[in-house]
Amino acid sequence: MKRPAELLRAHGLRPKKAWGQNFLGDPLILDALAALARLRPGDTAVELGAGLGHLTRALLATGARVVAVERDRELAPVLRAGLFAAEVVEADAKSFDLRTVAAGGKVVVCGNLPYHLSSPILFHLLDQRAFVRRAVLLLQREVAERVAAEPGGREYGVLSVLVRQAADARIGLEVGRHSFTPPPQVDSSALVLEFLEKPRAEVRDEGRFRKLVKTAFAQRRKTLWNALAPLEGGRTALERAGIDPRRRAETLSVLEFAAIERALDG
Repeated sequence: MKRPAELLRAHGLRPKKAWGQNFLGDPLILDALAALARLRPGDTAVELGAGLGHLTRALLATGARVVAVERDRELAPVLRAGLFAAEVVEADAKSFDLRTVAAGGKVVVCGNLPYHLSSPILFHLLDQRAFVRRAVLLLQREVAERVAAEPGGREYGVLSVLVRQAADARIGLEVGRHSFTPPPQVDSSALVLEFLEKPRAEVRDEGRFRKLVKTAFAQRRKTLWNALAPLEGGRTALERAGIDPRRRAETLSVLEFAAIERALDG
């Protein structure tokens, strides 16, 4: 397959900077990403932001069924012309309904995501976790490190907690900025998410759990006593859950956040 720059020229196209289009064409890296997905014949892979189809080809080589999701109407014809075995769907990765392709099972989600859309797409995946077995997502390195961070560190935050509630997270691969066309200003990492059969901790209300976590980290330098003051019943819930109010959000595990959420019921 032609390199991204050659393929763009052949079709008279340019990367859309506003859309965060940075195309990856290194076959060794693409094969490594496909290997992280651990696909087998009969599996369904959903690629979010398929772009020019380079990763799509690597995923197809595993024998899996591949659904290539791309919102750029100028790129969709390029995908269809070069990837006869893939199903190309013109849709937005932030809102694509995985149920439509899961067929009652679970899919593996892959993608080289635009950096500015990584958080909305991650939240969307969490909302659809019942249909996802695994995800391999190429993200800005700092974002991937935040998601995979353990409690107690500066990187640990809202995404760390919410993703950890639904999945095991790890960094599977580092990718330098010069592997992309055009090169972005930052390096990337492949985040690997192994979704759990059930949430890591029991919560009563998923929306309330998210609100609690976001409130706790909104002013992360404050103690939990002060950070949770805007949340109705937050301070009382700390006491009921047996959490020291002098602690900060970055020190709490998922299980401890869940205990506070349950304690909000009184």
